[in-house]
Amino acid sequence: MEGGKTTSFGNFFEKAKPYIAMTCLQFGYAGMNIITKVSLNRGMSHYVLVVYRHAFATAVIAPFALIFERKLRPKITFSIFMQIFVLGLLGPVIDQNFYYAGLKFTSPTFSCAMSNMLPAMTFVMAVICRMEKVHIKKIRCQAKVLGTIVTVGGAMLMTLYKGPVVEMLWSKYIHPHQSYVTDTTGTTDKDWFKGSILLILATFAWASFFILQNVTMRAYTAPLSLTALVCFMGTLQSIAVTFVMEHKANVWAIGFDMNLLAAAYAGIVSSSIAYYVQGLVMEKRGPVFVTAFSPLMMIIVAIMGSFILAEKIFLGGILGAVLIVMGLYSVLWGKYKEYKETEIDSMPQSPVKLNNDNKDIIIIEEVEGIDIEMQKAGVNKVYSTPAVAISTPLPHSPMLAVETPKY
Repeated sequence: MEGGKTTSFGNFFEKAKPYIAMTCLQFGYAGMNIITKVSLNRGMSHYVLVVYRHAFATAVIAPFALIFERKLRPKITFSIFMQIFVLGLLGPVIDQNFYYAGLKFTSPTFSCAMSNMLPAMTFVMAVICRMEKVHIKKIRCQAKVLGTIVTVGGAMLMTLYKGPVVEMLWSKYIHPHQSYVTDTTGTTDKDWFKGSILLILATFAWASFFILQNVTMRAYTAPLSLTALVCFMGTLQSIAVTFVMEHKANVWAIGFDMNLLAAAYAGIVSSSIAYYVQGLVMEKRGPVFVTAFSPLMMIIVAIMGSFILAEKIFLGGILGAVLIVMGLYSVLWGKYKEYKETEIDSMPQSPVKLNNDNKDIIIIEEVEGIDIEMQKAGVNKVYSTPAVAISTPLPHSPMLAVETPKY
């Protein structure tokens, strides 16, 4: 019994690992949003932050890639090099620079709400690239489409409708002056429209990154090495962009403060670990499954923001969060059903035996050894023919019907 329970728990944990991994990543992303917001509001350039972030990421992940994949690393062809180059451009350069700029103009909760368009964008792009098949008559496909629409609707509700402020149990114990960031919910010195456009462009680049990463991993089957190369390429490209956009030498200054913490945390957690884990999960479940968890980050950031940044939580945010969770569940349910169907289809076909009230039906697809029996009977030329044996409770013994070979 104990062995059976252990096996059952092991199977459950094996199936739950993708869900646990992606949920943990959303907590990591949420922490990155809060810490980065504090650093940006203290005056750090987001261009420099991107450079330091991926320098940390490369330094952390490269040793593991060199040690564990020294015998597994495939050769880099020109096609793979160009894919890595574009991955570095889409993720580290375009996505993160635009996202940090939008975060600086808005707030962490608003930025996460806008980035919840990621599942919808990824789903549409995956359908266009034929990574996802939409059979609209199947319930699982309807669930994915409906869940995507509901998720985007919840994110838009959070963005467009605020409503009254909802007082949380812990709100009265948080003094506004204890916040690291002042006026996080107001509109002073913030261009919300510009921030929204930047966040939309960042989300589009991030969705494109997921699609291309899924394609690249099929040819370059060394996830740690791929992560290290993308981070290194992103570091070089970000340095070039920073030299063009920032002309003061003092922007590169960094000490043992919040700026260093933001760069190290974002590099280690949100780049090196996140790229690697996302790649592994994506290899098993696809890009749509990975991006379907992004709405959780917004809910986590909203709660953490009310604690750390003293952000106000509005009724529209709560209603939008409920819709997002419902949409997320719908998409994940559809992906789970699709995964189970694929798993069943990939199982090897074997003879099937059904018992029902002493009625045995035995289906044999191929009769092995029939040529040996025919050789014993003196048959030289053999035709392998499928045979079916049916056993029923008759007074006479069952007969096996086999087509007589032709000479």
